[in-house]
Amino acid sequence: MAKGVFIVGTDTDVGKTVVTAGIMHVMRSNGYNATYFKAALSGAFEVGNELIPGDAKLSCEVSNLEEAYENITPYVYKAQVSPHLAAKLENKPIDLDVIREKYDYLKGKYDYIIAEGSGGIICPLIDDERGLYTLENLIVDLNMSVVIVARAGLGTINHTVLTVKYIESLGINIKGIIINNYTENFLCNDNIKMIEKLTKVPVIGKLKYIENLKDNMVQAIRTHAERAFSIKTIEKCMNQL
Repeated sequence: MAKGVFIVGTDTDVGKTVVTAGIMHVMRSNGYNATYFKAALSGAFEVGNELIPGDAKLSCEVSNLEEAYENITPYVYKAQVSPHLAAKLENKPIDLDVIREKYDYLKGKYDYIIAEGSGGIICPLIDDERGLYTLENLIVDLNMSVVIVARAGLGTINHTVLTVKYIESLGINIKGIIINNYTENFLCNDNIKMIEKLTKVPVIGKLKYIENLKDNMVQAIRTHAERAFSIKTIEKCMNQL
């Protein structure tokens, strides 16, 4: 039986992909049969006539995962907006049966699934005549626990505590919080202390700020992730799927 965890951000552009890619690297480099999964991705880039899901591409490159994009990212959109809106703009509605089919395929092939969310916990995936379906609904349907990715700097206490409280109200199990773009200073350290004090959820990793990330992105993520994440801690975050 496969195990897994869902990576949720306190907001968009908080660094979920870098964190997810780093976790994937730590797991796979330690011999764990793990895969990446993202149900819907918007903001893809074009190569010829093909849409490339950048988040999936980065995670695969960092972790040396060889899997067809269509299996790990069933819905890919060019428009850099929420998936529900991108689906309308590009006339490609999300079919939950397709997501489930790909998810079940990965469960049968891999021992661990690291799923990455789109935006924050309330990000809409579907909004049409079928009703409203958000990221929180997907997490519940996939029977996954979550790890929250939060910023290190000013404003993170409010965003993180609100995210934790909302997720807890849904009955979803929170395994821990990862702080991204961490810098060793008074502000960041106090933010971490206050987040743990207010939420009673442990900070399980601090991914340091990576200077000039684009210069050597793959190796930089690998190096920083190895310092930030304990494989034993990551494994404890996984629940049975």
